[in-house]
Amino acid sequence: MPVFPLGAHADDGGVRFAVASTSADAVEVCLVDGHEGAWSEKRVELTERTFGVWHGYVEGVRPGQRYGYRVHGPYRPWDGVRANPAKILVDPYARMITGEVTDLDAARGWIDDPMTGPPSTVDSLGHVPLSVVTPPDEPARGPRPDVPWSETVIAELHVRGYTKLHPEVPPEHRGTYLGLAHPAVIEHLRRLGVTAVELLPVAAIADEPPLLERGRRNYWGYATLGFLAPTARYASREGEEIAEFRAMVEALHAAGIEVILDIVPNHTAEGGIGGTTLCYRGLDAPAYYSLRSDGYDADITGTGNTLDAGSPTVIRLVCDAMRHWVTVMGVDGFRIDLASVLGRPRSGPFDPNAPLLTAIAVDPVLSCVKLIAEPWDATGEGYRVGGFGVAWSEWNGRYRDAVRDFWRGHGSIGEVASRLAGSSDLYRISGRRPWASINFVTAHDGFTLRDLVSYERKHNERNGEDNRDGTDDNRSQNFGEEGETTSPVRAARRIATARAMLGTLLLSTGTPMLLGGDELWRTQHGNNNAYCLDDETSWVDWSRRDGALAAYVARVAAIRRGSPVLHADRFYRDGEVLWWHPAGRELGGSDWHDPQLHTLGLLRGEWLLLLHAGADAVPATLPPGGPYTPELDSTRPDGVPAGTRPLPGEATITLPPRSLLLLRTA
Repeated sequence: MPVFPLGAHADDGGVRFAVASTSADAVEVCLVDGHEGAWSEKRVELTERTFGVWHGYVEGVRPGQRYGYRVHGPYRPWDGVRANPAKILVDPYARMITGEVTDLDAARGWIDDPMTGPPSTVDSLGHVPLSVVTPPDEPARGPRPDVPWSETVIAELHVRGYTKLHPEVPPEHRGTYLGLAHPAVIEHLRRLGVTAVELLPVAAIADEPPLLERGRRNYWGYATLGFLAPTARYASREGEEIAEFRAMVEALHAAGIEVILDIVPNHTAEGGIGGTTLCYRGLDAPAYYSLRSDGYDADITGTGNTLDAGSPTVIRLVCDAMRHWVTVMGVDGFRIDLASVLGRPRSGPFDPNAPLLTAIAVDPVLSCVKLIAEPWDATGEGYRVGGFGVAWSEWNGRYRDAVRDFWRGHGSIGEVASRLAGSSDLYRISGRRPWASINFVTAHDGFTLRDLVSYERKHNERNGEDNRDGTDDNRSQNFGEEGETTSPVRAARRIATARAMLGTLLLSTGTPMLLGGDELWRTQHGNNNAYCLDDETSWVDWSRRDGALAAYVARVAAIRRGSPVLHADRFYRDGEVLWWHPAGRELGGSDWHDPQLHTLGLLRGEWLLLLHAGADAVPATLPPGGPYTPELDSTRPDGVPAGTRPLPGEATITLPPRSLLLLRTA
């Protein structure tokens, strides 16, 4: 009998079940029926064991059947082995997962103490999620947009939060996959020039114990239970999450927009040893998790556990899951959360050629989609911006920091110039192109753009962690008043600076990533870590959908799209760009480190970009040549310059405070 593939696979006569566990003595598949207060199960022992996989065929089982596994074997916490047949376990390869954790005590595998206490005898059935048998997979339908990297503009957004308050989406579809597929939402994205949406995690989610204890949910979704199953939280109808997700992808593809998934193959929702036993810990913790010699989890993710990137079981699961999302669900790429963990087998030193990173990069399916690394983890050792291999693009944290610093009058001209030009110092040496730099100023983790110019301190009290969570390194500015303001002058300065940052982002060499909702001037009221707030704090307010800021973003994106120079797919060679001092000469020597210099110009091809981050207006002399015609002015609400009269070369103009000006040579 064939062992592979893993998971539950139905045919006309029944279902073949296969699950990996090298530490089990026996495994039962449990077929569950009933409802709360009246559960029943039929246990079938999987008697075949091949290559560490327990498998068997059960006749008469049909799609829609709920099931789980019970594992019998040793319980030795000091070795990391915690088999406990009282706990019904989700199939790691389940295509559909139903239910939530409703009783934290029942979901835990231990009594009194996770290391020294005995195993819990409380049956978890009825209190934890279950797997669901699905029909045979169908290949993804329709053509893909296949947008070249150099033409890609990404919007990072949350499926639920982006459409929950959208007035044109039918109420029953708001906050769902079908809400994101609505024509009004897609048209807004197209207007902005977005070519790819990067969705916060949509794989099946289970809330972690600390959140359950506080009555909260993991809104962001970085708490994966099942890596192949779309979460039911974003389905408009129970049990329709697969069909609705595929419909969303098809609708976005039809509009020329790619779908990139944020996935979390670095840890699971089970937390540390004091957490839950929902799947991996009960099946075979040493095969899934990176463990210390005393049986404790090695935590380099800040979540309590770390998947072992050196384990063949993990490597196979991650690659199988990613291929499933591409071939069956139709997605076009992945952003890997805390991706440096994937280069640290057994939580050791980082290696860009580590087994899991290599397996993804050379896979015949995965090597043909967009691969984006978040190149850091929860340790100093894990900060690896620029350190990944040729197959990977990266979230460029140095770009974010440099642009934020520049527009608040900090940092050096040299650092921001490197980021504007595509960060060749980070990516050229490995043979990558400029688009390997995913440039961003804001993301889900941190301040929104509005808050970046309104708050200098985080305000995370509503998270219930005494404002200890979230970074203190915000590199933000509030223009003299913390939070919202009634001062028209202060408000104007804030949004003008925000426009300048958006213009910088979209006109830099590299791949720009917008935070969905920034174009609508969204605020989280100073919360820079709203991971557990599924409410108006996190949802996008669409009342400004026809506002000037969205029009400004659309204008800048259109200018970028229309000029190959502004989305170059190779690094500039010597002599192809001119860095210009406002005094009317080339930048050079000590200019790059002058702490008093807050203005620079960049001439590339037919475009002259002038950036001035100072709080006062300054004169600037244009380079020789020209004439120069203004095309974009960040001091104007929609970016349309007040005048378009061509300016002669070497003319002196005045740059307003915190302004960006883009001019085209004739």
